[in-house]
Amino acid sequence: MTYEIFGESHGPAVGVVLDKVPAGFALDMEEISRQMERRRAKGGLSTSRIEGDVPEILSGVYQGKTTGTPLCAVIKNSNTRSEDYAKTQNLPRPSHGDYAGHVRYKGANDPRGGGHFSGRLTAPLVFAGSIARQFLREKGVEIGAHLLQIGRICDTPFDPVSIPEALLRELQQEAFPVLDKAAGEAMKAEILAAASEGDSVGGVIQCGVSGFPCGVGQPGLDCVESVLSRHMFAVPAVKGISFGLGFDFAGKRGSEVNDPMRVENGKVICTKNNNGGITGGIANGMPIVFQTVLKPTPSIAKPQETVDLSAMENAELVIHGRHDPCILSRAAVVIESAAALALWEMMSGGNL
Repeated sequence: MTYEIFGESHGPAVGVVLDKVPAGFALDMEEISRQMERRRAKGGLSTSRIEGDVPEILSGVYQGKTTGTPLCAVIKNSNTRSEDYAKTQNLPRPSHGDYAGHVRYKGANDPRGGGHFSGRLTAPLVFAGSIARQFLREKGVEIGAHLLQIGRICDTPFDPVSIPEALLRELQQEAFPVLDKAAGEAMKAEILAAASEGDSVGGVIQCGVSGFPCGVGQPGLDCVESVLSRHMFAVPAVKGISFGLGFDFAGKRGSEVNDPMRVENGKVICTKNNNGGITGGIANGMPIVFQTVLKPTPSIAKPQETVDLSAMENAELVIHGRHDPCILSRAAVVIESAAALALWEMMSGGNL
């Protein structure tokens, strides 16, 4: 399976082309719409730019079933305010892709709303991931995520040994997915505090996968961790990923963190899952658990030091427009979608 995302934040539309989709698969458009709704901004804790996010399928589907030819869908942009960027198009935002993109594309890139580097491009990613998710569900694989940390506030982590499918589906129903509701309220307060100061806040999303079969994957460059990481880093704002205990392995001894094994009901299981369901680059049958860190939104209202590319001199930037003080609640479904695309790639041997 391969996919290519196209479009710009303030262009006519954003979209995706999925290649090597098997023929004859009936798409559940209601489920796709539900997943798209999870990512869509609704105001309050997120940007005030509200888009419909209704995918229009241009090819690859006939009478509700996939044809096996490239599947193309577009999502129209209808609520743009490009004038917000007119005065700052030569002032790259610190920590954003503005400057690197300007150099990479020789100044021909579309700077409005971040152009191709905008979080707007995660809308077609969710559409593509929703299709992959449907294929995975037929194989008994479920994916769900929650907000493990926002700013200084932390949620309860998954029990890595047992992540019920029902829990993952329940998290998908939540607009602000957390395991500890009190922690969730404290996270919301953290976001609002940052917003009131013209600032933003980052955090960590923890993703869990149940039902992924043992033996999928291989050591080396195409190990399970590598494929998942490649898909995660295609998501704007993701700056790190860890599996299982991740960096916490560093301060431990093997006797503390090895995952003991036993036979239960004729099946080999681990009584711990510090490795996050992956050993030797191969899924070992335990739940896959990983964490992704997303940086704070670079577009903030506070004055920032930058450069004026037209004059090639130092400058100050004050950003206007509509931006998320925290993207994590909208990003949970994006991380799940990227995971679905990665897992289906591995289960299908590289082809959907």
